Amino acid sequence: MTADDSLGRLDDDDYPAYTMGRAADMLGTTQGFLRAIGEARLITPLRSAGGHRRYSRYQLRIAARARELVDHGTPIEAACRIIILEDQLEEAQRINAEYRRTSGPGNPPGQA
Repeated sequence: MTADDSLGRLDDDDYPAYTMGRAADMLGTTQGFLRAIGEARLITPLRSAGGHRRYSRYQLRIAARARELVDHGTPIEAACRIIILEDQLEEAQRINAEYRRTSGPGNPPGQA
């Protein structure tokens, strides 16, 4: 791996750059919270060669949303379910927008 390859990963939202301790510090939460949302299958951290959990920036954003809900009194299992449903809704809206774009007035449905 070259230095350029390493620097390129700094921009990669999916690169698992953060240890559990660092992730918990950044979120202002506990490592137990991160384990709990992992057990609820909201996020699945990658594992280092030594078996340690590693988190990406994308996963940290999801964890921050979960923490926000929990801080407002939502049980952790419900918070995880809400976030999963929000993500599914966002994806469905993206697909619908793409469908509307490709099947405009000149494109009958099914002939995009």
